Amino acid sequence: MSAFVAQALREAEHRRATAPAATPHALDGLTVDQLAEAAAAGDAEAVGRLYDTLVLPIYRYVAVRVHRREDAEDLTQLVFERIVSSLPRYRSRGRPFEAWAFRIARNAVIDHVRRDRAHEPLAPGHDTGHNETPDRLTVRGEEIRELRSAIRLLTADQQEALALRFAAGLSAEEAAEVMGKRAGTVRGLTFRAIASLRRLLLLPEEGQVSR
Repeated sequence: MSAFVAQALREAEHRRATAPAATPHALDGLTVDQLAEAAAAGDAEAVGRLYDTLVLPIYRYVAVRVHRREDAEDLTQLVFERIVSSLPRYRSRGRPFEAWAFRIARNAVIDHVRRDRAHEPLAPGHDTGHNETPDRLTVRGEEIRELRSAIRLLTADQQEALALRFAAGLSAEEAAEVMGKRAGTVRGLTFRAIASLRRLLLLPEEGQVSR
């Protein structure tokens, strides 16, 4: 990890650990885009808050795309190193910061896949609750394997749209910024991907995604 990244996150962690819980902070209530502007200006606390906000969505997105826990963890760390090291050069130009950050994540995943590394599915018990019984874990693991097998049959754009919309939690507009497509195209990709998965998994029809 670069010295800038390590220092920024250490300072942010120290501030969170030592600041009184009831003391308001100037960054409280800021949007992600506003935090990004503060972080780009050198505010280490804003860097820490951006990390806290985005680390789980980016990890989920990466994990869906590479399917292996160790690779997902390594790539997530790499993505944040690239995000933070690029912050001094970040300019919003009217575009959401999350789209900018996920474009970095997307490029990291593409680079990873191009290196043709071996990908293994996440363990069946990944992200399960502590109260799961062995039988429930077995059933859930089988469902995950079936879902991953079905997802691999989708087109690359459909897989990307699903990962951004549902794993990362982006809107169609935000996903469109990442993919370089129109929001309507992303909605269409998402709709067709879900329809294909329903056919492949023999699931009943439900309401359409419109967000």
